[in-house]
Amino acid sequence: MKYSVLVPFLPRRPEQLLPYAALVDWTAAERLWQGQSMLVDPFQGFAAAAGSGFRVPVGLGVTLMPLRHPYEAAHQVRSLAMATGHPVVAGFGPGGASFQRSLVGAPYASPLTAAREYLGIVRGLLNGETVQVEGDYFSCHGGLSPSPAPAVELGLGVLRPGMARVAGAVADCAITWLTPASYLRDTVLPALREGAAAAGRPTPRIVAMVPLALRRPDRDPAEVALASNAPHLAAPHYIDMLRRAGIAVDDSDTTLSAERLVEGRGFLHGDIGELLEQLAEFREAGVDEVVLNTTGVFNLHGHHAAMADLKTILAAVAQ
Repeated sequence: MKYSVLVPFLPRRPEQLLPYAALVDWTAAERLWQGQSMLVDPFQGFAAAAGSGFRVPVGLGVTLMPLRHPYEAAHQVRSLAMATGHPVVAGFGPGGASFQRSLVGAPYASPLTAAREYLGIVRGLLNGETVQVEGDYFSCHGGLSPSPAPAVELGLGVLRPGMARVAGAVADCAITWLTPASYLRDTVLPALREGAAAAGRPTPRIVAMVPLALRRPDRDPAEVALASNAPHLAAPHYIDMLRRAGIAVDDSDTTLSAERLVEGRGFLHGDIGELLEQLAEFREAGVDEVVLNTTGVFNLHGHHAAMADLKTILAAVAQ
């Protein structure tokens, strides 16, 4: 199992990414990841980091489909691969229903169909095809200008079995967030395999974004978990996923939900030995890449504390 690093905040200036790009460059970390940002867009931030001398592998986990037509998404992803000189993992997801409504006028009646159409168009364009698609949600008639570029791995944001089956059919990897190892083993991986088998293709790999923090005297684990995931603990699709995973989150009490998240190992906490044991559960569950997410530490204690945790964990997993 490989370990990567999530940028634990939304950058306001591209140079804020550089310490994390350097961490990937100078350690055994596999890749630098960022989710959707409405400040410095991750495509532009990663390209700026590459232009500053840190040409490292990057992952987008995930950018939101309503923001970009799939043609523009394919163009941006290939441009990023050319700018970094490395393969890119490009993850996409439909976002929440309210986000869809605010940008496209109404929620996708079928987010699964929308995701299938979107990734199909992006893949065809990146494969050099002239795409001719009239979909229910996305249409495209055209192709990208031919150019050599590093490979792009297409990912799909996955929380529940339906999207996992779609990912199995059309994606190269399933990208999860806040999903306990047991839920990945018992729910996500079987659905991925089912979708892949129906499509006659290999099972995509799993990339798990894992929020975590080392035990410190000034840290309450539930407080750090809440600082990392407060919006998710109030979002209907995350509440449903966590309840399926056996974590009884309470949409009226996010503090209680954060406590239960720690108890249910949706948020990892402990000394370095305990964290290594908990991370090993993800390998045993079939996860191929864990992305270390120290957002809660950053939000409560700042950059230096988040960086210290990342350095300690990366040094330990490299041994």
